[in-house]
Amino acid sequence: MQYIAYYRVSTQRQGQSGLGLEAQQHAVQGYDIISEYTEVESGKRNRRPQLEAALEQCKRTGAGILIAKIDRLSRDAGFLFMLKNSGVEIKAADMPHASTLEFGIKAVFAQHEGEVISERTKAGLAAAKRRGVKLGSPTPGKGGAANAGIRRDATARVAPQAMPVITALRNAGQSLRSIASALNDAQIPTAMGRQWHASSVRNLINA
Repeated sequence: MQYIAYYRVSTQRQGQSGLGLEAQQHAVQGYDIISEYTEVESGKRNRRPQLEAALEQCKRTGAGILIAKIDRLSRDAGFLFMLKNSGVEIKAADMPHASTLEFGIKAVFAQHEGEVISERTKAGLAAAKRRGVKLGSPTPGKGGAANAGIRRDATARVAPQAMPVITALRNAGQSLRSIASALNDAQIPTAMGRQWHASSVRNLINA
C-alpha cells in the first residue's frame, strides 16, 4: 500500500533545524511514500492545515497516512479516534500491526502522557516561583559573544533564573527536552538570548 507521510514538530526552530524531523523521517523508511507533509504545531492543538491537506490527498488517492508515532498526530484521544474513523488508514511506524483496540489504548496513553507532562511542568514552574525566580525577565546578553569571558558572564547572569526551574523540573522527572520547552514557555532566555534546546539545558547543568 502507498502512504502519505505526516511529520509534526513542536516549534519553528525545530522545523528549521530538522531536530526531531530527521528521526521521524528515519522511522518511516521502508514504506512506499508518495508524498510528505510537515506541520509545525504543538500536539495540544488540533487545527492542522498540513494534516488536513495530507488527509485530503489520502482520500483522493486511496493512500494511507503514515506517522512515526501516534503522538505525532495528537495527544488528544478524541481527536485521534476521529481520525481513526475518518476512513483513511493510519499507520504508525512504531506499531505497524496495531488493531483498533491497540490504537485506542495507545491514543488514551498519548493523551495521559501529555496531561502528566503539562502538570509536571506547571508544578515545576510554580515551585521555581515560590523560590523567588522571576519568569519572563528581559533577555540577558542579547547578541553575539565576542569571547569566552563574555559567554561565561552571560551564563552567570542567566543561571540564577534558569537553574531553579531546571532543578524543579528534573526533580519532577522531566526530560531535558521538556525542560527546554518549559524554559521557552516561561520566556527565560539562554545566555545568548536564544531558545532553549536539550543540549543548552545540559550545557548549563554542566557549566
